[in-house]
Amino acid sequence: MCELLGMSANVPTDICFSFTGLMQRGGNTGPHSDGWGITFYEGKGFRTFKDPNPSCQSRIAELVQQYPIKSRAVVSHIRQANRGGVNLENTHPFTREVWGNYWTFAHNGQLTGYEQLTVGRNQAVGDTDSEIAFCWLMNQLEIRFPVLPVDMTPVFGYFAECCDTLRQLGVYNMLLSNGEYVLTYCTNKLHWITRRAPFGKASLIDEDVTIDFQRETTANDVVTVIATQPLTNDESWQKMVSGEFRVFHLGETVYHSVATDVSLHE
Repeated sequence: MCELLGMSANVPTDICFSFTGLMQRGGNTGPHSDGWGITFYEGKGFRTFKDPNPSCQSRIAELVQQYPIKSRAVVSHIRQANRGGVNLENTHPFTREVWGNYWTFAHNGQLTGYEQLTVGRNQAVGDTDSEIAFCWLMNQLEIRFPVLPVDMTPVFGYFAECCDTLRQLGVYNMLLSNGEYVLTYCTNKLHWITRRAPFGKASLIDEDVTIDFQRETTANDVVTVIATQPLTNDESWQKMVSGEFRVFHLGETVYHSVATDVSLHE
């Protein structure tokens, strides 16, 4: 399986601390050595860095770790390949344009029967189940909503329905963002934490690094981090349940649902 990392914040924020922990899981403290990628949104644009090499050995990952790019929305992924070869075109995250927005997607899990999904104009470049599932998701979105709705609530509800459908094909843990919203869906492993004042210290699990957020933030900052597994050992992370869909905007939850075929206590 792969691992995911995302962020939603109300002010431009760097993700260097969390990314430092994640990159160690890419071939050092974890087996996810088949590539990595990260996308930072800046306004309507984005920067993506990818490398099919292990993140723990990647000079590009070192650059991202040391260069404090500030963003309100981030999607990142480290890969343990199970569908498709280890190469750049199969390295997450993937990006497509819908409604004049760039949507970025990363997936943790393995699907079966995905070859039958209809993708329309959103053709896959690589040969992973993840990218095909993303193309199908974007195609479904365009069919249901040909133009950008003023109210995004029906869009979020439909995304949740589509994610429920993909969950029927196997393990489907997801991060998706258009730079304004960060959408999350859990089949079996996804956690999140929202940091706000009063801020404290946190220590990484995978690296001997501790940060005092009080020194790095203001009293008005709200930052939510989403990860497959908790990245720190001294904070209280929230574990999502199977079939749970949650949307973050500027660090806060703005939409939440759980599929009716699963229990909240699963």
